[in-house]
Amino acid sequence: MREELSVKRFGLALGATMTLLYVGCVFVMATVPREASVRFFNSLLHGINVESVMRWDMPWTEMVVGVLETFILGWLLGAVFAVIYNLGSAAPTAPLETPHAS
Repeated sequence: MREELSVKRFGLALGATMTLLYVGCVFVMATVPREASVRFFNSLLHGINVESVMRWDMPWTEMVVGVLETFILGWLLGAVFAVIYNLGSAAPTAPLETPHAS
């Protein structure tokens, strides 16, 4: 018997996880001083300087759209991953038996 991933559940799990990460980033940027925020994200990205791409004046409506987009992308990625996993874990078919000469 083979194990299959539920496409809907895996999509939901990845979408929710990515959304939590997005909201966590928003929380860090909203509560931590700018310099500490830049230092934190630079350390996550192995020293890449992210200061020039960080926005500090993002309206809340854009943040809500970002949360929704992140969830949708996460769900799609999770669903595609589950489908590919399930295709790759398909039970191999038994070879056809050849008739034995008597």
